[in-house]
Amino acid sequence: MANRMLGQECIDLKTKAISHIHDFFLNSINSDVLAIDLYDEIPTIDYSLLFSENHDERAKSLEHLGKACEEFGFFYLINGVEQSVVEGALKGISDFFELTNQEERSEYLKKNPMDRIRWGLRSHAGENREYLKIVAHPEYHCPSKPASFRGAIGEYFKRMHEVELGLAKAISKILGYEETYIEKEFKLEAGFDVSAMNLYPPSFQSKGSIGVPEHTDPGFFVSLIQDVNGGLQMLTHKGNWVTVNIPPNAIFINLGDHLEILSNGKYKSHIHQVILENNEVNRISMATLHGPSLDIFVAPASRFIDESHPPAYRGMTYKESLELNGSDEIDVQSSLSLLRIPFSL
Repeated sequence: MANRMLGQECIDLKTKAISHIHDFFLNSINSDVLAIDLYDEIPTIDYSLLFSENHDERAKSLEHLGKACEEFGFFYLINGVEQSVVEGALKGISDFFELTNQEERSEYLKKNPMDRIRWGLRSHAGENREYLKIVAHPEYHCPSKPASFRGAIGEYFKRMHEVELGLAKAISKILGYEETYIEKEFKLEAGFDVSAMNLYPPSFQSKGSIGVPEHTDPGFFVSLIQDVNGGLQMLTHKGNWVTVNIPPNAIFINLGDHLEILSNGKYKSHIHQVILENNEVNRISMATLHGPSLDIFVAPASRFIDESHPPAYRGMTYKESLELNGSDEIDVQSSLSLLRIPFSL
Protein backbone atom coordinates (compact mmCIF):
# COMPACT_ATOMS: atom_id res chain seq x y z
CA MET A 1 0.00 0.00 0.00
CA ALA A 2 2.84 2.42 0.89
CA ASN A 3 4.55 1.80 -2.46
CA ARG A 4 1.27 2.35 -4.31
CA MET A 5 0.71 5.66 -2.48
CA LEU A 6 4.27 6.79 -3.20
CA GLY A 7 3.83 5.89 -6.87
CA GLN A 8 0.64 7.97 -7.06
CA GLU A 9 2.40 10.91 -5.38
CA CYS A 10 5.14 10.75 -8.04
CA ILE A 11 2.53 10.70 -10.82
CA ASP A 12 0.71 13.69 -9.27
CA LEU A 13 4.01 15.58 -8.91
CA LYS A 14 4.94 14.88 -12.52
CA THR A 15 1.50 16.03 -13.73
CA LYS A 16 1.77 19.27 -11.75
CA ALA A 17 5.31 19.87 -13.09
CA ILE A 18 4.19 19.55 -16.72
CA SER A 19 1.26 21.89 -16.01
CA HIS A 20 3.56 24.48 -14.45
CA ILE A 21 5.98 24.34 -17.39
CA HIS A 22 3.10 24.84 -19.81
CA ASP A 23 1.62 27.76 -17.84
CA PHE A 24 5.00 29.46 -17.42
CA PHE A 25 5.81 29.16 -21.09
CA LEU A 26 2.45 30.48 -22.23
CA ASN A 27 2.66 33.42 -19.84
CA SER A 28 6.07 34.36 -21.26
CA ILE A 29 4.91 34.71 -24.85
CA ASN A 30 2.86 37.42 -26.50
CA SER A 31 -0.05 35.48 -27.90
CA ASP A 32 -3.68 35.27 -26.88
CA VAL A 33 -4.51 32.28 -29.02
CA LEU A 34 -2.48 29.16 -29.74
CA ALA A 35 -2.66 27.90 -33.31
CA ILE A 36 -1.00 25.56 -35.71
CA ASP A 37 1.20 27.78 -37.88
CA LEU A 38 2.76 25.81 -40.70
CA TYR A 39 4.39 28.96 -42.06
CA ASP A 40 6.77 29.64 -39.18
CA GLU A 41 9.97 28.66 -40.92
CA ILE A 42 12.31 26.64 -38.72
CA PRO A 43 15.93 27.81 -39.26
CA THR A 44 18.44 25.58 -41.00
CA ILE A 45 22.06 25.55 -39.80
CA ASP A 46 24.87 24.20 -41.96
CA TYR A 47 27.14 22.42 -39.51
CA SER A 48 30.13 22.52 -41.86
CA LEU A 49 30.03 26.32 -42.12
CA LEU A 50 30.35 26.71 -38.34
CA PHE A 51 33.96 25.60 -38.79
CA SER A 52 34.68 27.12 -42.20
CA GLU A 53 38.23 28.33 -42.82
CA ASN A 54 36.69 31.44 -44.36
CA HIS A 55 36.42 33.92 -41.46
CA ASP A 56 33.43 35.84 -42.82
CA GLU A 57 31.56 32.66 -43.70
CA ARG A 58 32.21 31.20 -40.25
CA ALA A 59 31.20 34.43 -38.46
CA LYS A 60 27.96 34.68 -40.45
CA SER A 61 27.10 31.05 -39.70
CA LEU A 62 27.76 31.49 -35.97
CA GLU A 63 25.55 34.58 -35.97
CA HIS A 64 22.80 32.58 -37.67
CA LEU A 65 23.16 29.84 -35.04
CA GLY A 66 22.92 32.42 -32.25
CA LYS A 67 19.67 33.79 -33.63
CA ALA A 68 18.27 30.28 -34.06
CA CYS A 69 19.09 29.42 -30.43
CA GLU A 70 17.70 32.65 -28.98
CA GLU A 71 14.70 33.30 -31.24
CA PHE A 72 13.59 29.71 -31.81
CA GLY A 73 15.38 27.24 -29.52
CA PHE A 74 15.38 24.58 -32.24
CA PHE A 75 16.64 24.18 -35.79
CA TYR A 76 17.43 21.78 -38.62
CA LEU A 77 21.10 20.79 -38.89
CA ILE A 78 22.55 19.81 -42.26
CA ASN A 79 25.98 18.38 -43.11
CA GLY A 80 26.42 16.97 -39.62
CA VAL A 81 25.92 13.21 -39.98
CA GLU A 82 26.01 11.46 -43.34
CA GLN A 83 22.59 10.50 -44.68
CA SER A 84 23.70 6.90 -45.15
CA VAL A 85 24.46 6.68 -41.41
CA VAL A 86 21.04 8.15 -40.53
CA GLU A 87 19.29 5.75 -42.90
CA GLY A 88 21.25 2.83 -41.43
CA ALA A 89 20.14 3.79 -37.91
CA LEU A 90 16.48 4.05 -38.93
CA LYS A 91 16.74 0.67 -40.68
CA GLY A 92 18.22 -0.82 -37.49
CA ILE A 93 15.30 0.52 -35.42
CA SER A 94 12.80 -0.82 -37.96
CA ASP A 95 14.48 -4.23 -37.81
CA PHE A 96 14.25 -4.26 -34.01
CA PHE A 97 10.49 -3.72 -34.04
CA GLU A 98 9.86 -6.00 -37.04
CA LEU A 99 12.28 -8.90 -36.49
CA THR A 100 11.73 -9.43 -32.76
CA ASN A 101 8.48 -10.46 -31.13
CA GLN A 102 6.84 -8.77 -28.17
CA GLU A 103 7.93 -11.52 -25.81
CA GLU A 104 11.57 -10.94 -26.76
CA ARG A 105 11.19 -7.19 -26.40
CA SER A 106 9.48 -7.54 -23.00
CA GLU A 107 12.79 -8.83 -21.68
CA TYR A 108 13.62 -5.13 -21.35
CA LEU A 109 10.58 -4.13 -19.29
CA LYS A 110 11.46 -2.03 -16.25
CA LYS A 111 13.39 -4.07 -13.70
CA ASN A 112 15.13 -1.51 -11.50
CA PRO A 113 16.04 2.21 -11.41
CA MET A 114 19.49 1.51 -12.89
CA ASP A 115 18.21 -0.09 -16.11
CA ARG A 116 20.36 0.80 -19.12
CA ILE A 117 17.93 -0.70 -21.65
CA ARG A 118 14.18 -0.32 -21.24
CA TRP A 119 11.22 -1.24 -23.45
CA GLY A 120 7.64 -0.10 -23.04
CA LEU A 121 4.27 -0.05 -24.75
CA ARG A 122 1.75 2.76 -24.21
CA SER A 123 -1.72 2.61 -25.72
CA HIS A 124 -4.21 4.98 -24.12
CA ALA A 125 -5.76 8.40 -24.72
CA GLY A 126 -2.74 10.27 -23.36
CA GLU A 127 0.09 8.37 -25.08
CA ASN A 128 0.38 5.96 -28.00
CA ARG A 129 3.75 4.44 -28.85
CA GLU A 130 6.04 1.48 -28.44
CA TYR A 131 9.53 2.49 -27.43
CA LEU A 132 13.02 1.25 -26.69
CA LYS A 133 15.26 3.42 -24.52
CA ILE A 134 18.98 2.78 -24.30
CA VAL A 135 21.90 4.55 -22.68
CA ALA A 136 24.13 5.56 -25.58
CA HIS A 137 26.97 7.33 -23.75
CA PRO A 138 29.36 7.22 -21.92
CA GLU A 139 28.88 3.46 -22.35
CA TYR A 140 26.84 2.11 -25.24
CA HIS A 141 24.14 -0.43 -24.29
CA CYS A 142 21.93 -2.23 -26.81
CA PRO A 143 19.76 -5.34 -27.21
CA SER A 144 21.39 -8.52 -28.54
CA LYS A 145 18.80 -8.87 -31.32
CA PRO A 146 18.64 -8.31 -34.19
CA ALA A 147 22.29 -8.76 -35.15
CA SER A 148 22.28 -5.68 -37.42
CA PHE A 149 21.13 -3.37 -34.64
CA ARG A 150 24.32 -2.78 -32.64
CA GLY A 151 26.53 -1.72 -35.54
CA ALA A 152 24.02 0.56 -37.28
CA ILE A 153 22.91 2.40 -34.15
CA GLY A 154 26.43 2.50 -32.71
CA GLU A 155 27.80 4.20 -35.83
CA TYR A 156 25.09 6.87 -35.63
CA PHE A 157 25.84 7.54 -31.95
CA LYS A 158 29.56 7.81 -32.71
CA ARG A 159 28.99 10.41 -35.43
CA MET A 160 26.36 12.28 -33.42
CA HIS A 161 28.69 12.54 -30.41
CA GLU A 162 31.23 14.28 -32.65
CA VAL A 163 28.50 16.71 -33.74
CA GLU A 164 27.52 17.26 -30.09
CA LEU A 165 31.09 18.33 -29.26
CA GLY A 166 31.16 20.58 -32.32
CA LEU A 167 27.89 22.28 -31.39
CA ALA A 168 29.18 22.71 -27.84
CA LYS A 169 32.16 24.63 -29.23
CA ALA A 170 30.00 26.77 -31.52
CA ILE A 171 27.40 27.61 -28.84
CA SER A 172 30.15 28.39 -26.33
CA LYS A 173 31.50 30.95 -28.78
CA ILE A 174 28.17 32.64 -29.41
CA LEU A 175 27.58 32.84 -25.66
CA GLY A 176 30.87 34.72 -25.34
CA TYR A 177 33.04 31.96 -23.88
CA GLU A 178 36.07 30.05 -25.07
CA GLU A 179 35.04 27.16 -27.30
CA THR A 180 35.69 24.46 -24.68
CA TYR A 181 33.40 26.09 -22.09
CA ILE A 182 30.24 23.95 -22.45
CA GLU A 183 32.25 20.78 -23.00
CA LYS A 184 33.97 21.38 -19.65
CA GLU A 185 30.93 22.71 -17.76
CA PHE A 186 28.83 19.70 -18.79
CA LYS A 187 31.79 17.27 -18.76
CA LEU A 188 30.61 15.93 -22.10
CA GLU A 189 33.34 13.30 -22.39
CA ALA A 190 31.31 11.50 -19.71
CA GLY A 191 27.94 12.94 -20.75
CA PHE A 192 24.86 10.84 -20.02
CA ASP A 193 23.09 10.33 -23.38
CA VAL A 194 19.83 8.40 -23.64
CA SER A 195 18.14 7.49 -26.91
CA ALA A 196 14.40 6.86 -27.21
CA MET A 197 13.48 4.85 -30.31
CA ASN A 198 9.78 5.17 -30.96
CA LEU A 199 7.26 3.31 -33.08
CA TYR A 200 4.07 5.34 -33.49
CA PRO A 201 0.94 3.63 -34.86
CA PRO A 202 -1.25 4.94 -37.70
CA SER A 203 -4.08 7.14 -36.43
CA PHE A 204 -6.68 4.47 -37.17
CA GLN A 205 -4.93 2.08 -34.78
CA SER A 206 -4.27 4.52 -31.93
CA LYS A 207 -6.43 5.07 -28.87
CA GLY A 208 -6.34 8.83 -29.16
CA SER A 209 -4.57 11.56 -31.12
CA ILE A 210 -1.60 11.91 -28.74
CA GLY A 211 1.63 10.05 -29.40
CA VAL A 212 3.56 11.78 -26.59
CA PRO A 213 2.01 14.56 -24.46
CA GLU A 214 3.43 18.07 -24.01
CA HIS A 215 6.82 18.21 -22.31
CA THR A 216 10.33 19.63 -22.41
CA ASP A 217 13.51 17.55 -22.29
CA PRO A 218 16.46 17.71 -19.90
CA GLY A 219 20.05 17.94 -21.02
CA PHE A 220 22.17 20.00 -23.40
CA PHE A 221 20.05 19.32 -26.49
CA VAL A 222 17.99 16.63 -28.21
CA SER A 223 18.72 15.32 -31.70
CA LEU A 224 15.90 13.74 -33.71
CA ILE A 225 15.72 11.62 -36.86
CA GLN A 226 12.56 10.07 -38.30
CA ASP A 227 11.48 8.01 -41.30
CA VAL A 228 8.18 9.82 -41.98
CA ASN A 229 7.59 13.55 -41.54
CA GLY A 230 4.79 14.95 -39.44
CA GLY A 231 3.75 14.27 -35.87
CA LEU A 232 6.25 16.28 -33.82
CA GLN A 233 5.04 19.79 -33.01
CA MET A 234 7.00 22.56 -31.29
CA LEU A 235 5.54 25.47 -29.33
CA THR A 236 7.30 28.64 -30.53
CA HIS A 237 8.12 31.87 -28.71
CA LYS A 238 5.11 33.35 -30.52
CA GLY A 239 2.75 30.76 -29.10
CA ASN A 240 2.23 28.83 -32.32
CA TRP A 241 2.46 25.07 -32.75
CA VAL A 242 4.74 24.34 -35.72
CA THR A 243 5.07 20.92 -37.31
CA VAL A 244 8.58 19.56 -37.70
CA ASN A 245 9.16 18.38 -41.27
CA ILE A 246 12.83 17.45 -41.39
CA PRO A 247 14.38 18.22 -44.81
CA PRO A 248 16.44 15.57 -46.62
CA ASN A 249 19.94 15.12 -45.18
CA ALA A 250 19.06 16.97 -41.97
CA ILE A 251 18.71 16.28 -38.25
CA PHE A 252 16.38 18.21 -35.95
CA ILE A 253 18.00 19.85 -32.91
CA ASN A 254 16.00 21.05 -29.89
CA LEU A 255 17.74 22.83 -27.00
CA GLY A 256 17.40 21.15 -23.59
CA ASP A 257 16.50 22.23 -20.07
CA HIS A 258 20.06 22.35 -18.81
CA LEU A 259 21.26 24.76 -21.49
CA GLU A 260 18.34 26.97 -20.44
CA ILE A 261 19.52 26.70 -16.82
CA LEU A 262 23.18 27.35 -17.67
CA SER A 263 22.25 30.44 -19.73
CA ASN A 264 19.82 31.60 -17.00
CA GLY A 265 16.95 31.55 -19.48
CA LYS A 266 18.71 33.25 -22.41
CA TYR A 267 18.13 30.09 -24.44
CA LYS A 268 14.85 28.28 -23.88
CA SER A 269 13.94 24.61 -23.81
CA HIS A 270 10.69 24.45 -25.76
CA ILE A 271 7.51 22.52 -25.07
CA HIS A 272 6.72 19.94 -27.74
CA GLN A 273 4.34 17.06 -28.37
CA VAL A 274 3.71 14.25 -30.83
CA ILE A 275 0.33 14.14 -32.58
CA LEU A 276 -0.97 11.12 -34.51
CA GLU A 277 -3.92 12.68 -36.33
CA ASN A 278 -2.21 12.59 -39.73
CA ASN A 279 -0.37 9.29 -39.31
CA GLU A 280 -1.38 7.08 -42.22
CA VAL A 281 1.36 4.50 -41.60
CA ASN A 282 3.68 3.47 -38.78
CA ARG A 283 6.22 6.19 -38.01
CA ILE A 284 9.67 5.59 -36.54
CA SER A 285 11.72 8.24 -34.78
CA MET A 286 14.83 8.33 -32.62
CA ALA A 287 15.23 11.16 -30.12
CA THR A 288 18.61 11.23 -28.38
CA LEU A 289 18.94 13.36 -25.26
CA HIS A 290 22.54 14.57 -25.00
CA GLY A 291 23.13 15.38 -21.35
CA PRO A 292 25.87 16.48 -18.96
CA SER A 293 27.74 13.94 -16.87
CA LEU A 294 25.48 12.62 -14.10
CA ASP A 295 27.74 14.04 -11.38
CA ILE A 296 27.98 17.56 -12.84
CA PHE A 297 26.39 20.38 -10.85
CA VAL A 298 24.45 22.64 -13.24
CA ALA A 299 23.41 26.18 -12.26
CA PRO A 300 23.14 29.56 -14.03
CA ALA A 301 26.54 30.82 -15.18
CA SER A 302 27.81 34.03 -13.61
CA ARG A 303 27.96 35.78 -17.02
CA PHE A 304 24.14 35.72 -17.15
CA ILE A 305 23.53 36.96 -13.60
CA ASP A 306 23.31 40.59 -12.52
CA GLU A 307 20.98 42.86 -10.53
CA SER A 308 18.43 42.83 -13.33
CA HIS A 309 18.82 39.11 -13.96
CA PRO A 310 19.09 37.20 -10.67
CA PRO A 311 19.48 33.42 -10.78
CA ALA A 312 16.24 31.98 -12.17
CA TYR A 313 16.99 28.31 -11.43
CA ARG A 314 18.20 26.20 -8.53
CA GLY A 315 21.42 24.33 -9.13
CA MET A 316 21.84 20.59 -8.62
CA THR A 317 23.62 17.65 -10.22
CA TYR A 318 22.24 16.24 -13.45
CA LYS A 319 21.50 12.94 -11.70
CA GLU A 320 19.54 14.70 -8.95
CA SER A 321 17.50 16.64 -11.50
CA LEU A 322 16.60 13.45 -13.41
CA GLU A 323 15.37 11.84 -10.19
CA LEU A 324 13.71 14.94 -8.73
CA ASN A 325 10.16 14.09 -9.80
CA GLY A 326 10.44 10.41 -8.92
CA SER A 327 11.75 9.16 -12.27
CA ASP A 328 14.72 6.92 -13.06
CA GLU A 329 17.83 8.11 -14.90
CA ILE A 330 16.87 6.31 -18.12
CA ASP A 331 13.43 7.99 -18.09
CA VAL A 332 15.20 11.36 -18.68
CA GLN A 333 12.10 13.27 -17.54
CA SER A 334 12.12 17.04 -17.17
CA SER A 335 12.08 18.66 -13.75
CA LEU A 336 12.53 22.20 -15.07
CA SER A 337 9.49 23.67 -13.30
CA LEU A 338 10.76 22.31 -9.98
CA LEU A 339 14.17 23.92 -10.56
CA ARG A 340 12.75 27.31 -11.51
CA ILE A 341 13.01 29.91 -8.73
CA PRO A 342 9.71 31.80 -8.31
CA PHE A 343 9.99 35.45 -9.33
CA SER A 344 9.33 37.96 -6.57
CA LEU A 345 8.96 41.72 -6.80
